[in-house]
Amino acid sequence: ALRTDILCNVPTYKGKVRAFHHAFSTNDCSRNVYIKKNGFTLHRNPIAQSTDGARTKIGFSEGRHAWEVWWEGPLGTVAVIGIATKRAPMQCQGYVALLGSDDQSWGWNLVDNNLLHNGEVNGSFPQCNNAPKYQIGERIRVILDMEDKTLAFERGYEFLGVAFRGLPKVCLYPAVSAVYGNTEVTLVYLGKPLDG
Repeated sequence: ALRTDILCNVPTYKGKVRAFHHAFSTNDCSRNVYIKKNGFTLHRNPIAQSTDGARTKIGFSEGRHAWEVWWEGPLGTVAVIGIATKRAPMQCQGYVALLGSDDQSWGWNLVDNNLLHNGEVNGSFPQCNNAPKYQIGERIRVILDMEDKTLAFERGYEFLGVAFRGLPKVCLYPAVSAVYGNTEVTLVYLGKPLDG
């Protein structure tokens, strides 16, 4: 299948190099996934009763940062995007929302539109009636503001709102967790958000 360049929203060569430095870490992911040669795409192997995740190479403790995430295969029963500290696990038994399962991670489950942190559902997201479900290939922009200590999301060019407030002043890494065998998830760092 023909696909567009995964870096199409990164305008400059310098930005593309920076994006590669902020890509998934091959040393900081579940043993049940591998990072494809492009460095931006995680492939989850078909392992039964396992939830598997990955963090990026570089985390953030200051500044404002944006990245895009999209699924290139089925979501399965749980598909979570968000942030995690280095202490958050990247693999666990069963099919669960790994990101958000402890106090070291914050996630948005794209399957049921729930926000997750510390093992609890922190409400639905986006906060509107009949929120549309995520569609395969749809790019979600994640915006981490370490000055305001918030995590927000956009779909296309629509700002969906702030999902989490009061984030700790620690190093936070873009992260994802998946359960579906052979699914692929791509994450591309964009830099500072363009909203000013």
